[in-house]
Amino acid sequence: MRRSPWATLTVLALAQFIVVLDVTIVNVALPDIQRDLGFTTDGLQWVISAYTLLFGGFLLLGGRAADLLGSRRVFVIGLVLFGATSLAGGLAPSPGWLIAARAVQGLGGALLSPAALSLLTVTFEHGRRRNIAMGVWGGLAGLGGTLGVVAGGVLVDSASWRWVFIVNVPIVIALVAVTPVFVRHIAPHPGNRGFDLLGAVLGTGGLLALVYGVVRAEPAGWSSPEVVGCLAAGAALLAGFVAVESRAAAPLVPLRLLRSRALSTAGGALALNGAAFLSMFFLTAIFLQQVRGGSALRAGLEFLPMGAAAILAAVATTPLVTRFGTRPVQVAGSVIDVAALLLLSRAGAHGSYATTLMPGLMLFGVGIIAVSVPAQIAAVAEVAPREAGAASGVVTAFYQVGGALGLAVVTTLSTSRAGDALAAGSSQLDALVAGYHRGLLIAAAFTVVNLAVTAVAPRLAPSADQIAEAAAAA
Repeated sequence: MRRSPWATLTVLALAQFIVVLDVTIVNVALPDIQRDLGFTTDGLQWVISAYTLLFGGFLLLGGRAADLLGSRRVFVIGLVLFGATSLAGGLAPSPGWLIAARAVQGLGGALLSPAALSLLTVTFEHGRRRNIAMGVWGGLAGLGGTLGVVAGGVLVDSASWRWVFIVNVPIVIALVAVTPVFVRHIAPHPGNRGFDLLGAVLGTGGLLALVYGVVRAEPAGWSSPEVVGCLAAGAALLAGFVAVESRAAAPLVPLRLLRSRALSTAGGALALNGAAFLSMFFLTAIFLQQVRGGSALRAGLEFLPMGAAAILAAVATTPLVTRFGTRPVQVAGSVIDVAALLLLSRAGAHGSYATTLMPGLMLFGVGIIAVSVPAQIAAVAEVAPREAGAASGVVTAFYQVGGALGLAVVTTLSTSRAGDALAAGSSQLDALVAGYHRGLLIAAAFTVVNLAVTAVAPRLAPSADQIAEAAAAA
C-alpha cells in the first residue's frame, strides 16, 4: 500500500505537537488545580516535574524500544498511554492521582516522541525533502509550546482546568485510528537485542529521590532523616546507574559520548537552560494570576510575546551560528537571559504589564533560544553520524531532567522566602511577591553558571550542512 509521506508527516507532527503542548498548557491551570484539589505550594510543582522527569528519564529507553520492537508499534503504544493518562489526569480526584497520571503521561511521551522521529527520518530520504519535513516538525513543536499557554487559558476560563488534560483524548483517538492507514510499519532493528530497563529505572529513580529530597527540605529541614535519606538514596541510585551504563552491551547513555567536550558542555548548558526556563514559567504563571489577579486566559495571552520572540530568535540564530560559531551565540544568549530575569525580578503586584513584565518576557524568549540552538548543534557536531541520534537524545534528556531539578530547587527556596516574609508580618500578597523575586534571582544564578559552562565549551563553526544534520538529529 502506497502512503503519502506528507500524510505521514501530518500524523507524526500532530502527535509531537500534543506532547510539547502538554509541557506548557498545564502552567496557566496551576492556580485552579491547587485550589480545587488542595495542593500544597511545594506539592504543586510535581504536576510539572512528574511529567518532565519521567519524560526525560525514559526518553532514551523509548528510542531503544522503537529500534527493538518496531517504531510504529511503540508509537501507538505511547499514544494510547498518553491518551489514557490524559483522561485519568482530567478525572483526578486528588493530588496523588493527578501526579501519578502526569508521571505515566510523561512515560507515554517518552515512548511516542523518539518513535515518531525515527519514523520521520525513515519516511523522508536525506536531503531537501527531509529538511522541509524537519522544519515542519520543529515548527509545529515550537507552536505547541507557544499556543499551549493560550489554549490552557481558554479551557480553564471557559470550562475547567480538567479540560487541559481531556482535550488530548479525542486527538489521540483520531491519531491511533489513522496511524495504520498513513504510517507504514518499520521492521524492528535486527542488531543487539539488549534492553537497558535497569538503567532507566535506576537513573529515573535516583532523580526522583533527589527532587523529592529537595522539595521536602523546606518543610522538614535539610538535616532531617527524611531529606538526608532521600538525597543519599538518590546519589546511590545514580551511582548504580553509572555502573550499569559502563557495563551494559547497549547502554541508554553511551558514556564514551560524554568524553566529547562539545557534547558534555552542551548537555550542561541545556540542563541549566531547562532549569531557568521551567522555573521562570512555573513562577510567572502563578504570579500573573495569584499576585496580579489576572485570569488564566489573560496569563496565557501575556506569555504570547515571549513565544513570538522565541520564534523570531529561532529564525535568526542559525545564520548567526554559521557566521560566528556556537560559543559566542550561547554566551550572548546567557547574558540576555540574566538581563531578562533581573528585569522580571523587579515586577510587583501592580504596575503596567507593558513596562514591568513584557520586556523581560520577550528578552527571555530570545535568550533561551540563543542558548538552546547552538547547544543542540554543538552536541552532535563532533560525534559520528551514526551516533548523532543518541547524542541528541542524551542532551534532550539533560534538558528535561535539568528542568525538573532546577524547578525543585527554585520552588523550595521561593516558598521558604514567602514563608519567612509572612512570619515577619508581611501581607500574603507581599510575601508572594518576595518569593517570586527570590525564585527568579535563583533562576538568574543558573544562567550565570551557564556562562561559566559555555566559557569552557569549544568554539565550533559548523557548515550549513552540519547544521541541517544537527536539526534533523534534534
